[in-house]
Amino acid sequence: MKVAISGKGGAGKTTIAAGLAKVLADAGKEVLAIDADPATNLAATLGYDAASDIKPVAEMRDLIRERTEAGPQGYGKLFKLNPRISDIPEKFLREANGVKFLVLGTIQQGGGGCYCPENHFLKLLLSDIMLSQRQVVIVDLEAGLEHLGRATVEATDALLVVVEPGSRSLAVARRIAELAPEIGLKKVFFIGNKIATSEHKRFLEEAAGERLLGVISYDERIAAADFSGRPPFVDNPEFLGEMRNISRGLERALAKK
Repeated sequence: MKVAISGKGGAGKTTIAAGLAKVLADAGKEVLAIDADPATNLAATLGYDAASDIKPVAEMRDLIRERTEAGPQGYGKLFKLNPRISDIPEKFLREANGVKFLVLGTIQQGGGGCYCPENHFLKLLLSDIMLSQRQVVIVDLEAGLEHLGRATVEATDALLVVVEPGSRSLAVARRIAELAPEIGLKKVFFIGNKIATSEHKRFLEEAAGERLLGVISYDERIAAADFSGRPPFVDNPEFLGEMRNISRGLERALAKK
């Protein structure tokens, strides 16, 4: 299973990514979680104690320049299109609570969307991971779909869009769902998050229809865990139970032709 998780900023993508990774790992699956969000909060959300000490691959400029053979002359430079990347995951993998993860990050500087060595390297690395790894791969994306190159899309079984019970979050989710088929992502599902009332749940069920895999209830314990730097699933069986239901729903949806 290879899935990517997107949604409006602040909707709870990283919480959902960590929760899904945890329940799948608890079910005996080998899970690799990829943090491809510029905020790079996945390590801490999984419970890695030294999360602040991890340098994202995107910030390893010397490594990227060495592998791409790009000089320091700035954007528009010539660089190697097929750099060696096969050793990168094993070299920088960490593990927390039974989940292996890699902090990829993204390019945030001006010109970051251009065809530069850094972006090429990151897209190539993500594509290689999605195509070559046999375990479950869960990618925590930034709000857009820029990280997804053609090869990555071909290897992605589903795009999961995290949506809050509100018109703006739903509008972003619908826009992502509209754009996804244009780049080849055929299976797009929604996960409701921070659902505080039955009205919230009904609102998403009516708006999302069959796309809705399930919902995560609003829970003060999740907010408290975030405040204290603890994983959201510690001492929270209700959250894990809802994530298991979503995981089962995802597996059923992917089994359909």
